[in-house]
Amino acid sequence: MVMKKTSRLLPRLVMAAGVAVVVASLLVQWRSTPGIVADPGDVAQVAAGEEIYQENCASCHGTHLQGQPDWQKPMPNGRMPAPPHDQSGHTWHHPDRLLFDIIRDGMVPPQAPPGYESDMPAFGERLGDDDIAAVLAFIKSRWPQKIRDWQAEKTRQAR
Repeated sequence: MVMKKTSRLLPRLVMAAGVAVVVASLLVQWRSTPGIVADPGDVAQVAAGEEIYQENCASCHGTHLQGQPDWQKPMPNGRMPAPPHDQSGHTWHHPDRLLFDIIRDGMVPPQAPPGYESDMPAFGERLGDDDIAAVLAFIKSRWPQKIRDWQAEKTRQAR
């Protein structure tokens, strides 16, 4: 009798634990960042973002946002080279929320699959939220208007 109850209860407990993990992951992924605005039309924010980018990002992503050569092919160590942030890359395919989280936290779950190894460091200890928003404003300011509009819509849809 006890064995039957346990055998019916165990699958339910496993399912509940799985649901809890999924819900927790979603909550972490969608945590809010109040007051974060990356405006490519804000001249002061873009200028600040360019300075921060050149000091913290350009060594890997290039002074002109060009990324590393062969950025779509794994390096010998299995990691991916730094991608470009200009229109030739895929940065603009992602909403601001994800881009902000990658800069702040690095390429770790939920921004990347578990076990993914990346050379992208977390800048959250070095850069404040406004600094990260400024970097994004700078990057976005270099995209053609059509790409900016598309990415802005992607950001609106993700909210």
